[in-house]
Amino acid sequence: MPPLALYIHWPFCLAKCPYCDFNSHVRERIDAAGFIAALRAELAFEGARLGRRPLGSIFFGGGTPSLMAPADVAALIADARRVFAPRDDLEITLEANPTSVEAGKLADFRAAGVNRLSLGVQSLDPAALAFLGRRHSAGQAIAALESARRIFPRLSFDLIYARPGQTLPAWRAELRAALALAADHLSLYQLTIEPGTAFATAHARGEIVLPEGEEAAALYEATGAEAAGAGLLPYEVSNYARPGAESRHNLAYWRYGDYAGIGPGAHGRLTLRGEIVATRRHRAPEIWAERVGRFGHGSVAETPLSPLERGREMLLMGLRLAEGLDPAGFARRTGRPLAEAIDAEILRQAEAAGYLAWEGGRLVALPAGRLRLDALLAALCR
Repeated sequence: MPPLALYIHWPFCLAKCPYCDFNSHVRERIDAAGFIAALRAELAFEGARLGRRPLGSIFFGGGTPSLMAPADVAALIADARRVFAPRDDLEITLEANPTSVEAGKLADFRAAGVNRLSLGVQSLDPAALAFLGRRHSAGQAIAALESARRIFPRLSFDLIYARPGQTLPAWRAELRAALALAADHLSLYQLTIEPGTAFATAHARGEIVLPEGEEAAALYEATGAEAAGAGLLPYEVSNYARPGAESRHNLAYWRYGDYAGIGPGAHGRLTLRGEIVATRRHRAPEIWAERVGRFGHGSVAETPLSPLERGREMLLMGLRLAEGLDPAGFARRTGRPLAEAIDAEILRQAEAAGYLAWEGGRLVALPAGRLRLDALLAALCR
């Protein structure tokens, strides 16, 4: 079987960002030892039922996993190496924020075994950082990036653009400054309004207006052009990397491989008993930990996926990738031919409009298609 990807969720943050709809929580006090024990127990549970499967990647996400103690990160990495069969080139990513407290722990995380850091910079503009609710300054972000480049063999960081009032020249200037600091990978996300967030409330009141239509398209196209000029290519709709530096963990998601998710609210897709099963942990951290104590895991649902469901999921994920979808691989993984999973007339129209194309026997989204991928996929899937 292809290597397994392992996701470990640390759900706690110092503050909730107004745009964030992730399963993250702010607590005055955290029983860190108890939560680490629960994560290790849940990892042992997955190891017992999956066996020593090849392990290709570990990703510590959140929340803010850089708030964890480096010794606890080291213990979880050691557990994963023991219960699975790690590849020699095992990719171990940890998400971090560039506050001074967290940046001061970077060398310790490297010593713990982390070999790829993902920094949540989000912007290099002071006013934008304040608008986004970030707790670090632009200066702290730059210092953290420079430090991380010295410590980690691989480095990625996030930026959010298409912010209210952001102009194309301003974004180009900010992105060029970021690219001068970049190592081998960037995640560049357009700001979206997610239900249940503080931004959603402000947007509904008309207090936040985002760039739309041609304005948003121009920002997206400029993003790709500036990144390419610095040698980072768009291997996924919002992710840019030097060739060979793509996130192997995230590729496991987009290629619809097996991944195990542990921790509060974590999701997974696992091959169990010859079926692809969708797994889901309880979202509330304290209830999740209590369930782990009782049952050895915090699962609330494990649902076998039908060929129809597998086909839809793989189509939705695979067309985000620049490499697109291979029909033979699609049929093997989903049990359904690609031709049955897509509306033939919508496909014909999308090809005629220059949104989709067959390249090297693979179905790919062209640049114009990536601009409207969500709407395109909603019409294409059947």
